[in-house]
Amino acid sequence: MHTAQFECDLIRERTRAGLKAAAARGRKGGRKPSVTPEKFARARVLVASGLTVREAAGRLKVGKTALYKEFGRAKADPQA
Repeated sequence: MHTAQFECDLIRERTRAGLKAAAARGRKGGRKPSVTPEKFARARVLVASGLTVREAAGRLKVGKTALYKEFGRAKADPQA
């Protein structure tokens, strides 16, 4: 095995161990969602009142793609 590949494998192993340890402490990786439940509730009201998703996203200062994803999740899981 080449030295570079060995070092790459070590880094991968340590990264996985670190992520697993963080998960055990209750930490979650990734970026915080830009569309909070409050913003999504407001977006639903705006869209129901006749605005497009793009217009609602502009008023709430969130991306239209993020808002579309939330609408898709809500449609897939109406209980959420």
